[in-house]
Amino acid sequence: MKEEILKKIEIRQGDITELQVDAIVNAANSSLLGGGGVDGAIHRAAGPGLLDECKKIGGCPTGEARITYGHNLFAKHVIHTVGPVYSGKPQDKYLLENCYRNSLFTAINCNVKPIALMHHNIKSIAFPAISCGVYGYPIREACEIAIKTVANFLDEYWGIDQVIFILFSEEDVEVYKETIKWL
Repeated sequence: MKEEILKKIEIRQGDITELQVDAIVNAANSSLLGGGGVDGAIHRAAGPGLLDECKKIGGCPTGEARITYGHNLFAKHVIHTVGPVYSGKPQDKYLLENCYRNSLFTAINCNVKPIALMHHNIKSIAFPAISCGVYGYPIREACEIAIKTVANFLDEYWGIDQVIFILFSEEDVEVYKETIKWL
């Protein structure tokens, strides 16, 4: 992996709701109305305004992404993406790649809209381990997909200066740190 790409990627253990970044990514369910895990934590921390805004969106298909304001979060925005429920089929990888890619496209597309429209100026973004909780995606496979997809995106497109992978456990942090070394 190129050195300039590596400089933009951080791997941390912690709580995504406490990060001071331009956008955090929510591993949402297709309704976008809150749930368990990261999704529930983000909705609780953001407050009722996030739920009200998500109701107006009308859901999100697996692999796609939608953006809202951060409301009571430190992050200015939440990019919601719906990861695949792991089945072991090739489609799982494709859908998970799309979660990361479409979240990043959502961020940079918000950067290039004319000033007359919303200009979010998203330069920093944080991702959880999408689909690795109740959706059952094995952490090592998901990690490799996440890092490769993000690195390829950063190599091809400009606009994002910092990507943080924020993970719940020390074990997951180690998986990400090991994986980024050999990619």
